[in-house]
Amino acid sequence: MLSAKFIFFEDRTGAVAVGNRALDRLKKWGRFQIVQDPKKADLVILLSADPYKGGYILTAGSQTGTMGPDGSLELDRIPNVNRADPVRDAYLTVIDPQTGENLWSDSHVWGGLLTGFNSVGERLVKNLEKQVGK
Repeated sequence: MLSAKFIFFEDRTGAVAVGNRALDRLKKWGRFQIVQDPKKADLVILLSADPYKGGYILTAGSQTGTMGPDGSLELDRIPNVNRADPVRDAYLTVIDPQTGENLWSDSHVWGGLLTGFNSVGERLVKNLEKQVGK
């Protein structure tokens, strides 16, 4: 993780403002160059509303999913933007795109009035900064 130069950032929170703030923080940090193609990335940084299950997969059609322990492929469902389920935590996971291995992970309560409605991704990136450094 310390020698990585290129990252692919993926926001699966379903909240554009949260993902944008996390991406802005990654850019401000300047430690990694952000690429648009996960095949060119040394690391995948995944921001999500669910814990990472392992086996990160990106199909040729740009559909994402996970590889189960038995080798089965479970494609992610298409987000329903009209759903209003309460989200309790957000997760930031650093993934080795070659193996799908979780290299680092952290979670934070999805904020509100006191902690900031859209700041959870940015906070998680700051935690990653503390772990990795410049």
